Amino acid sequence: MKISWLFWWIVTILEVLSFAILSIFLWMRDVDAGGITQTTEIKWINIAVLAVAYMVPFIIQFVWLIINLVFRNKQTTEQYL
Repeated sequence: MKISWLFWWIVTILEVLSFAILSIFLWMRDVDAGGITQTTEIKWINIAVLAVAYMVPFIIQFVWLIINLVFRNKQTTEQYL
């Protein structure tokens, strides 16, 4: 079970770092690939679209966390019996 926790932490850290790096990239650029000047509102919209795209992996991570917690609790209760 410790391997599952290790993988969970690695995947979670990679997801958070990639989201942060991509958000910083979107915020710092002045012109997008189409040559359109990025206003503050457009930057917020771009980051919101990125957040929506990251919702599926974050939901999967949350379900994985719950599964890990349930199995850990099951193992600790079996250990005391």
